[in-house]
Amino acid sequence: MRSLSDTLERLARLRSIKPAAPAGSILRTLDHFGDNPGALAAWQHVPKQLPAAPPLVVVLHGCTQTAAGYDAGSGWSALAEDYGFVVLFPEQNRQNNANLCFNWFNAADTRRDQGEARSIRQMIASVVADHGIDERRIYITGLSAGGAMANAMLACYPEVFAGGAIIAGLPYAAASTVPEAFDRMRGQGLPGAGRLQASLRAASRHDGAWPTVSVWHGTGDNTVVPDNASAIVAQWRGVHAVADQPTEVEAIDRHSRSVWRDDRGMEAIELYRISGMGHGTPIDTSSGYGRAAPFMLDVGMSSTVQIARSWGLAASFERRDRPRASPPAERAAAQQPLSGGSGNGIQSVIENALRSAGLMK
Repeated sequence: MRSLSDTLERLARLRSIKPAAPAGSILRTLDHFGDNPGALAAWQHVPKQLPAAPPLVVVLHGCTQTAAGYDAGSGWSALAEDYGFVVLFPEQNRQNNANLCFNWFNAADTRRDQGEARSIRQMIASVVADHGIDERRIYITGLSAGGAMANAMLACYPEVFAGGAIIAGLPYAAASTVPEAFDRMRGQGLPGAGRLQASLRAASRHDGAWPTVSVWHGTGDNTVVPDNASAIVAQWRGVHAVADQPTEVEAIDRHSRSVWRDDRGMEAIELYRISGMGHGTPIDTSSGYGRAAPFMLDVGMSSTVQIARSWGLAASFERRDRPRASPPAERAAAQQPLSGGSGNGIQSVIENALRSAGLMK
């Protein structure tokens, strides 16, 4: 456990830093969200047209990244502006970690109500209160160390989240020291499924429904090897009571998606294997969301869009190669009744929405 003096020192260092929004960023600081034992910074984006009881997405950047940089690369705020949900960006600082990594391997930061995990929980509570968030629709995602920290939040606070997406991340409680962290990143010494599942269950006293989990990993990732993706799936199979083997596997272009359905037939876990991709977040610049940058890899598939769709936050049909003005039309289509009336059901609803936006004759 981190000592009180260490926590006070970290907080004093953080308070001496006055964060300002980087040029071109639409993020705004979130202040006064609790005692902040992890000494993290917080940013948020609230769309101009916010519906009643909106969803919330928590986004955790990777090592060497900032909240604003990850947002620009991933496109989360742009998507939120188009579809009406709030985005929260916790941010690491160099006083905590020289490489700006969330301390996913440090038990003092990844236990319930301690360190960085508690700080992120406090941020969420503040945003929920400020904007009337629908507490049934809170989600979390992250890349690399941020993905591992997202997994830690899902483990420690499963009652908070409806779902999570872990990109190039690692299993919860797989490491407790820096050397162990590097070993696990290389796939060395990863605990077996039984230990991983026990660690997940021990992280909280949760006895309700568990959040769905989406795992994304490049098959060419040499920084956090793909064995970690399989280990994350194994960790979550136990609480969802699903079989070892996926219920279904589908090819998406040259990539693959595996799905584990629970006993109700609902998708509980999914695993995207992105063919040939190295370490980073998969994006698709032609989608209109995000841009290529270090660790933001244009592979023709936007994890941001796909994850948002799976959570019901964005329209569910393809918008690639459409003009940037199309999302409102998609939102209109998504909000229309899906049955009843004349015409061809869903297809006619979509076509009418696109015609009203001038995108179809």
